[in-house]
Amino acid sequence: MKVHKSEILIFYNPNSRTDRKTLAIAQGLSANVITYEFDRSTITTTTWHRLLEMLAMHPKDLVNKAHPYYQNHLRGREFDNEGWFNILKNAPYLIKAPIVVSGNRAIFCNSSTDVLKLQQSAAV
Repeated sequence: MKVHKSEILIFYNPNSRTDRKTLAIAQGLSANVITYEFDRSTITTTTWHRLLEMLAMHPKDLVNKAHPYYQNHLRGREFDNEGWFNILKNAPYLIKAPIVVSGNRAIFCNSSTDVLKLQQSAAV
């Protein structure tokens, strides 16, 4: 996944106030923001592979472990990577924060201001 450095992709939950705030900050950084809503966009397994590679994270790291569904159905169970990709695809409401991509860099925005790291890395 290669994104032009003047373009920002954001994968987010539009029902989350923090995610919407992250989107607003991203829109302040670039006029070219492309949005993918976790629950409305089909994110392929290949895209998940690439995003996680760019983030240097495991799929389980994206999941909100405090969510009731996780607590009732997933806690204590082991899944291989494909199992986690299926969880991300079929239960995107479990993803705890937006993912922002620009150029060849992705950031998992635990805080809405984490998106500003894109601007900092561009200045280096």
